[in-house]
Amino acid sequence: MTAEPRLTIVADGVWAYIQPDGGWMINNMGLITGADAATSVDVTSTERRTRDYLRAIAGVTKAPLRRVILTHSHPDHCNGASLVPDAEIVAHRGALEEMRVAHPLAPHIFEHFDQGAARPRLPTMVFDDELTLDPAGRRILVRNPGTHAHTGGDAYVWLPEERVLFAGDLVFNGGTPFALSGSPLGWLRAIEQMAALAPEVVVPGHGDVGGVELLGPVAGYLNMLIDAARDAYDRGLGPLEAARALDLGPYGRLLEPERIAGNLHRVLAELEGVEPDFAAAWQDMYEYNGARPLECRA
Repeated sequence: MTAEPRLTIVADGVWAYIQPDGGWMINNMGLITGADAATSVDVTSTERRTRDYLRAIAGVTKAPLRRVILTHSHPDHCNGASLVPDAEIVAHRGALEEMRVAHPLAPHIFEHFDQGAARPRLPTMVFDDELTLDPAGRRILVRNPGTHAHTGGDAYVWLPEERVLFAGDLVFNGGTPFALSGSPLGWLRAIEQMAALAPEVVVPGHGDVGGVELLGPVAGYLNMLIDAARDAYDRGLGPLEAARALDLGPYGRLLEPERIAGNLHRVLAELEGVEPDFAAAWQDMYEYNGARPLECRA
């Protein structure tokens, strides 16, 4: 039985909303309050989960939710925006471009879940490099790492006075990093950039809150992935063949180990100088999972 979501205070007027178990389509959010308005870092995947989050917000602040910062374009972090129709939606230009392109999945890939009325909304405020927001005196820095990383339009949110980092899916805690729509090499540079901030609190996109120590395992997985892809490339192996032959070691204990097949699609495509075949990558994750739909409790 998956545990209930919880709102955890991480600094004065700043909360992390943690959704166990952090699997497919079960993400974290952040809440930053000011004197007369509140800012959310991301929303979530379904109507039920978003309404639960909005009720949790109402339990800790009377300030209206006026702004949502999207850390990237994936639907688990964006779908609930339709349920806050008056909020400004802030995102990197790359995220906007990705949200404009549909990537439908074959219906057999995931277990069925009820999305309800939740739908994404396109950003209303777009930035390129860095944006500083100052609601009632609390500085909120929104930064793109300057490279493709988890996706082509990532943003992380940094509160310099509180030393709190909302990393989005640039950090997974307990889940397998997913690089199909990004770049593992660029992701490693993003991790170095975030580590240089020396955050005291790191809120990952999935999994429990921690500190700067959460960044190391993500970098370790990405380095393992890059080495495995280069070996597969030299041996002429395809992504699924390479994934099945690979000993994931300690990373095999992470949630969603099937992502290795999709991740290898990305790195092998980069080595060949082409874009990955996304439909084939998802199908290979399905095959790696024993030709069973990927587990989704959203």
